[in-house]
Amino acid sequence: MAHSTKKLGMMFTAAGWVLGFLLLALVFSNILDRQNNPNRSVSTLQTGAFQEVVLTRSRNGHYVFDGEINHQKVTFLVDTGATTTAIPAEMQRALGLKAGPATSVSTANGVTTARLTRLDQLAIGDIELFDTSATIISGMGVDEVLLGMNVLKHFELVQRGNELIIRQYR
Repeated sequence: MAHSTKKLGMMFTAAGWVLGFLLLALVFSNILDRQNNPNRSVSTLQTGAFQEVVLTRSRNGHYVFDGEINHQKVTFLVDTGATTTAIPAEMQRALGLKAGPATSVSTANGVTTARLTRLDQLAIGDIELFDTSATIISGMGVDEVLLGMNVLKHFELVQRGNELIIRQYR
């Protein structure tokens, strides 16, 4: 009898260690996710003259935040070097996007082919744009939408320290 009790105790101890390691992995995963995207919940300041969103810079120096395309949650990366908002082809179906004519685009990885598309809705916090152009690009290798200058031109951008203020005047 003592032998089976000892075996049961060792099994519970091993299960406890495994559970503990899984919980630690989950905690550290959440910490890393928050460092890569500190703007998971974007709030909008609204005044009579403007509405604005304040983004915090990620640990790798980028402005990454959660927003929407066609009322579907996406993660954006602010890319002032991108002429047009670029969407990974893997997101096309989930976002309900129709691939239009092909065009040639220059990326950090060289020249590639993209498909033109239109976004019915794009949201940064409570700030929304409608009927916006974008491109669908295969092989981007990221799961973020690159928010390009075709969208950013509608806003005033102010960078101070580790914050980027995106302001839209009424």
